Amino acid sequence: MNDITKIGASHLGRAAYIYLRQSTPSQVEHNRESTQRQYALATKATTLGWPSQQVIVVDEDLGLSGSGIVERNGFARLTAEVALGHVGIVLGLEVSRLARNNADWYRLLDLCGLTDTLIGDADGIYHPAMFNDRLLLGLKGTMSEAELHIIRARLNGGICNKAARGELRRGLPVGLIWGEEDGEVRFHPDEAVCSAIRTVFARFAELGSVRRVWLWFRSEGLSFPLQTCYGGAIRWVDPSYIAIYHVLSNPVYAGAYAYGKSRREVSLDATGARKKRVRKLPRSQWSVFIPNHHEGFIDMATYEANRTRITANTHPRPHQPSGGAVREGSALLQGVAVCGHCGRKLRTHYTGRTASAGYHCAGKTITNGRGVYCLSIGALQVDQAVAQAALLRWHHLVSRLRSPRPSGLKLIATVRLRNGGWRSSGQATRRNAPNVDTGLSILTIGWSPAGLKQNGKKRSVNWKRPKLNSHVVNSSDRGC
Repeated sequence: MNDITKIGASHLGRAAYIYLRQSTPSQVEHNRESTQRQYALATKATTLGWPSQQVIVVDEDLGLSGSGIVERNGFARLTAEVALGHVGIVLGLEVSRLARNNADWYRLLDLCGLTDTLIGDADGIYHPAMFNDRLLLGLKGTMSEAELHIIRARLNGGICNKAARGELRRGLPVGLIWGEEDGEVRFHPDEAVCSAIRTVFARFAELGSVRRVWLWFRSEGLSFPLQTCYGGAIRWVDPSYIAIYHVLSNPVYAGAYAYGKSRREVSLDATGARKKRVRKLPRSQWSVFIPNHHEGFIDMATYEANRTRITANTHPRPHQPSGGAVREGSALLQGVAVCGHCGRKLRTHYTGRTASAGYHCAGKTITNGRGVYCLSIGALQVDQAVAQAALLRWHHLVSRLRSPRPSGLKLIATVRLRNGGWRSSGQATRRNAPNVDTGLSILTIGWSPAGLKQNGKKRSVNWKRPKLNSHVVNSSDRGC
């Protein structure tokens, strides 16, 4: 350091602050020479004329980045002391140790210029109140910030290039491990781990709900493998809903390689401080997605079908057409009917000893407070009207087909219920049965014997489910 002529009695009468910083804890652990060089600045301060008792070392920010994303208590304390006029000189190994963003750097320069505080590094001593020194310090701060972006761009370029080939080794979910070859992914050598993962997919194909798979694991008393970090030991714990969901929603289990599924965003909180958060991205915005990259527990078509099924099971938001997962109860239109006033989904309730079904809309409760409904109506007449309208529509559909009517047969329509039962057109409006999972899902049109005569009298016959012209009712059919 030179230019000691800039050091005056007013500077020596105040404290000399030595600021230490390294960007990561790994650098603190492994790059110890840099740390020792920064601590040696305390000796340099005494050489410049400051008493040892006035030399203060600020090393609270060792292991923290100077980019401004994280809060640095040591730098904040240094800035406060400079603003109070308690600091004669600030020493750092180089400008980048003090700050790698211009916002923090220029704030410190302004405060040093106002309070007659010097700044020193390995190249010299500067007075921010002098134009030439401030110009040089500003240029050094700009280069320090640019250097951070250049280093980051080089690292990210190499990472993305390797990820595009599917060879970048990231953490794999439990049940999969990296092989010896570049980009090779294998099943876990523990067959119990792989068996637990396969059971999740098998149970979901049968049950069709993440929650029901989770409850099945719980009811059977089965444990589930947990790996807190890649390469760590696997622990067998009680299954959780999140663990089951992550297995079903992760494309890696379907043999795909994915990178860049999320991005980091920086925002300002209420105090004006910068806050970093991670936002998940849709697949169309993923940086890399390579299907059939390795052998998976399921194929990609099964994965897509599972994702579609999980999305359909999600409880629908207001004004969305999805009906959600099949629920218990006798209400015919649960998850289907919407409010004519606000367009929100109608909720289902059951009252009385017979558990009579009804529908209500809580739209006004959301906007105006508790106990205020857009509407509340019993389900008996509504279900009856919808069932009759649906059967009438199917009657018109069959009439348009102009198929000849077989002799001695009559046209009947049936409603297949969600619990697998069947009812004819005379039973389409069912009685309340709160423990029966029912709902209008499929209508069937067919021909059945009109009645047989025995001893000159008509006798009724047991009707059997017709096997003609079955059709899945879509949303437009339900709205008829």
